[in-house]
Amino acid sequence: MTATIALDDLVAALPDGAVITHPDIIAGYRQDRALDPDAGMPSAVVRARSTDDVVAAVRWCATNSVAIVPRGAGTGLSGGSSGVDGCIVISTEAMRDIHVDPVMRTATVQPGLLNAEVKAAVAEHGLWYPPDPSSFEICSIGGNAATNAGGLCCVKYGVTTDYVLGMEVVLADGRAVRLGGPRLKDSAGLSLVKLFVGSEGTLGVITELTLRLLPPQPAASTVVGSFSSVHDATEAVLAITNTIRPAMLEFMDSVAINAVEDHLRMGLDRGAGALLVAQSDSPGEAAAAEIAVIVDAFEANNASEVFSTDDPEEGEAFTVARRMAIPAVEKLGSLLLEDVGVPLPKLPHLVDGIAAIADARDVMISVIAHAGDGNTHPLIVFDPDDADQSARAHVAFGEVMDLAIGLGGTITGEHGVGRLKKPWLPNQVGEDVMDISRKVKAALDPHGLLNPGAVF
Repeated sequence: MTATIALDDLVAALPDGAVITHPDIIAGYRQDRALDPDAGMPSAVVRARSTDDVVAAVRWCATNSVAIVPRGAGTGLSGGSSGVDGCIVISTEAMRDIHVDPVMRTATVQPGLLNAEVKAAVAEHGLWYPPDPSSFEICSIGGNAATNAGGLCCVKYGVTTDYVLGMEVVLADGRAVRLGGPRLKDSAGLSLVKLFVGSEGTLGVITELTLRLLPPQPAASTVVGSFSSVHDATEAVLAITNTIRPAMLEFMDSVAINAVEDHLRMGLDRGAGALLVAQSDSPGEAAAAEIAVIVDAFEANNASEVFSTDDPEEGEAFTVARRMAIPAVEKLGSLLLEDVGVPLPKLPHLVDGIAAIADARDVMISVIAHAGDGNTHPLIVFDPDDADQSARAHVAFGEVMDLAIGLGGTITGEHGVGRLKKPWLPNQVGEDVMDISRKVKAALDPHGLLNPGAVF
């Protein structure tokens, strides 16, 4: 059977229009937001609308030994959905059904819905889906599950895996299996749901998720602190988290502050070395007590200005500012975007170490962070047309990961390993863990067809 005939068989196995072969359209699926320069060119894109479509596509790939790259909204930042030459990209962007059960407080969703759309749909039933990546308006819920995404409120409310009760997933041989379900307690058998959340499409293609929901988040009070020193700001973070768990505790350095101010013009202090945005959503007097802890921590660590508000719109304006940090800094040049995290007591050492790397390599590294849980996003800004600067930026990229590992941290807190970070994974987890991981991969995908080149 020739490749052309085999592709014709794929087209015949799926609904009209599901298989895309036009080169210009396929090229748009070659890279995700990480813009991996080494991404390959797919042979075709399957825009699945149902689990049956995914099953048909995976079975065709298994029969013809063709690589599969699962893809959501394409907003990944570690190259997890970068194309592979000759692969079939299975896009779940058109899989958009949702059913909300307000009694069980669950939502059954297809993976193509955006995080923001899930939030809006469940809010109509008086419920809340907490995980909130900064890109919540453009990232898909399936991609969130694939990378175990976090977000701004995860310091108090947890990350995606804490809210996935069940899923349907298509395995490498084309079987669709259901794992878990709409049960708040279930300890029957191995925790396979946890295995697949964060597996980045290397073990199966997620086609449905059952999500745990909460009552609406209470109104939040916000405290904003400006600091002349990044180190002082990170010490303030430790002073807060040693006492309370805030609903939000976010960090921006001077580069991010000025980039955001250029974009939003909201009066941020351009002379500040760092900005912290903290929130409490505890009820009544508990909120006042938490706000007092935050204010005291800011002032005790030399904040030059402290602003507090109970006004939801004012608080949201600072939340928006923090969410805008990556796209705002992106306007300064091309980015190598890190996602390293460390145990909280090591946060000042990480931030100071990143500054030292930036100085030694003569590159700009802007640091933003979900500071309350030690998850930082160092943004390495460089000119890709300057070969020397580009080389120094890539060296710095690796050195930041080495620094995080050396501090007992991780190379990724929420973006995934993808293809861009996998050389550093063995250094973090060790060869025994890598061996176990490869055996799990081989058991579920013996021919290595699912997202080859990612993670492993």
